[in-house]
Amino acid sequence: MEGKVVITKTTLPSGIRILSESVSSVRSIAVGVWVDSGSRNDPEFKAGISHFVEHAVFKGTTKRRMHQIASRMESVGGYLNAFTSKEHTCYFARALDSYLDRGVDSVCDLVASPVFPEREIEKEKSVVLEEIKMYDDAPEEYITDRFESVIYPSQAIGRPIIGYPETVSGLKRQDLFDYVTRQYIPDQIVIAASGNLRHGTLVKSVEKAFKDLRSAGSKPKKESAPPPYQATELSLTRPIQQGHLILGRPGISVHSKHRAILELLNIILGGGSSSRLNQRIRERYGFCYNIYSFLNAYSDCGDFGVYLGLDPSRINRALRLIFREFDRLAQKPVSNQVLTRAKGQARGGIALGLESMSNRMTRLGKQQLYFGRVISIDETIEELEAVTAEEIQTFAGDFLSPNAFSRVLLMPSDQ
Repeated sequence: MEGKVVITKTTLPSGIRILSESVSSVRSIAVGVWVDSGSRNDPEFKAGISHFVEHAVFKGTTKRRMHQIASRMESVGGYLNAFTSKEHTCYFARALDSYLDRGVDSVCDLVASPVFPEREIEKEKSVVLEEIKMYDDAPEEYITDRFESVIYPSQAIGRPIIGYPETVSGLKRQDLFDYVTRQYIPDQIVIAASGNLRHGTLVKSVEKAFKDLRSAGSKPKKESAPPPYQATELSLTRPIQQGHLILGRPGISVHSKHRAILELLNIILGGGSSSRLNQRIRERYGFCYNIYSFLNAYSDCGDFGVYLGLDPSRINRALRLIFREFDRLAQKPVSNQVLTRAKGQARGGIALGLESMSNRMTRLGKQQLYFGRVISIDETIEELEAVTAEEIQTFAGDFLSPNAFSRVLLMPSDQ
């Protein structure tokens, strides 16, 4: 499917891994510094520190002031940004191919030499506190955070990536330095780049940018896998107009042999306008505007669920319809037409993603961190194509048992 795509990897003596994918048909590059550390690494009393560090490095480095960091890529038509996930942090740049060295230097500088100016750090706390309020004002975001706390109780992975007002407010400048010293070390770092580039040039740029990066010794310990799960019901109220429901359970890890089966099941059940849940609950009954199923997969665990927002008076009827769709998948194999359509939807999503250099770069970085190698598109497609309707039915028979699902309900406060 991909055609001839060459992915090249170099491991520096320091332990930094560099991966590149050359795409000569474009005139751009995307480069990212991936750190094998995310909110799952945050201590409970410093929840949100991974995300806050990701913000704070943009406030200045030993080489550049804050405004220089912001303008360096934008002045040549590119951009510089970052994100924090449960298990990773990524600093990335996108630019014309002639600015590869500038992009590498910009993202590596953020990781290698932040200075965390005291005054700017205090201001950034206010920014993040406003971000927390923004998410709390969005019912879909709010209920998702509460759902994760139910699936992963007393675990860092179940806490919001952004942290809490009290933990963010309590962060000190030295906490940020300590975090970077402990987590931003060569063994934890992967450089991924895609676009019109030469691997040798990329390696030289990384070596130059990271020549002074220090190592803190052994890699930090990872959080242990979640404890045994027990289905839970949680009801909450907010000053909102609509009811919101997440019906969910633990899922599977990125390493599970059932990964392709669950991906296709997710598409059939709630992945898009043609999915069973959307066609039945929205289109046939008009109960909701937004309904979908979702899955998240991590290094040793995962979660799966169904979200919908609707009038509170219709929640019980919607629940019965959702469980009816669960039962349909468990009792009878899907038709060849349905399975073919789901596989086509999955293939199309993969193919369209290849149009973006940022998506290609993300694929390189995440797969290197999770699998220690890059899984080819052809291998991924073959895995999906090998799934049978009977395998989906067998998996659904156990996985979609109603007793395994927790319910998190967010209702208007006057209900």
